[in-house]
Amino acid sequence: MENLSVEDRFRLIEENYKLIRERIAAAAQQSGRNTEDIRFMAVTKTVDPIFINHALSLGIDLIGENKVQELQAKLDFLKPEDVEKHLIGHLQSNKASKIVPLVSMIESIDSLKIAKAVNQSAEKIGKVMDVLLEINIAAEESKTGFLPQEVLENAEAIALLPHIHVCGLMAIPPMCEDAQNSRRFFSLAHQLFIDIRSKNIDNIDMNVLSMGMSHDYYEAILEGATLVRVGSALFGARHY
Repeated sequence: MENLSVEDRFRLIEENYKLIRERIAAAAQQSGRNTEDIRFMAVTKTVDPIFINHALSLGIDLIGENKVQELQAKLDFLKPEDVEKHLIGHLQSNKASKIVPLVSMIESIDSLKIAKAVNQSAEKIGKVMDVLLEINIAAEESKTGFLPQEVLENAEAIALLPHIHVCGLMAIPPMCEDAQNSRRFFSLAHQLFIDIRSKNIDNIDMNVLSMGMSHDYYEAILEGATLVRVGSALFGARHY
């Protein structure tokens, strides 16, 4: 990757995007859904703006960043600059005021404390912040997020915050060598999503289920994902 020219990387991104779109369509068809019902997010962690902009020129309309500072550093270089942006990485409460004005959704609300910090920051600028609740779907000690048995109780508490709008759930299953093994975790997340939606709680609209990344987005779609987050399968392997 490091030895590729800019033009070669552009071509690689084009080829990758075409393949990803074909796989999304195939997974949608296999699961009896419409391709249009599944959003594609380009994850732009460590990707230079020149390559992000090329991806946007292909029709991508949503990017996801993991870190507040990295998004801030790229903002002036993005074309179009008003492309929809989500924060998908862990948010520290002291960074809430920086990210709330910059993104249309925070997908990584992983505690009531973070939700309250976001609510406070949104109130100051007169915004209602769309959020997803991050689920620690396999109860991994190394990951943040609500445990499956905690989600409903916390969702109800967060829904009471007036400057937050709960739009759904986000989940990252354990890394499995065979992506098929991720399906049971995706299925569990989808069941939580359906269960919470069925309760018709005020200020909770379960319409976004964000799960599936470069190695397992196909399986995530089979289990009900409405948004997939793809980085290295689009841009190539990351260089830190």
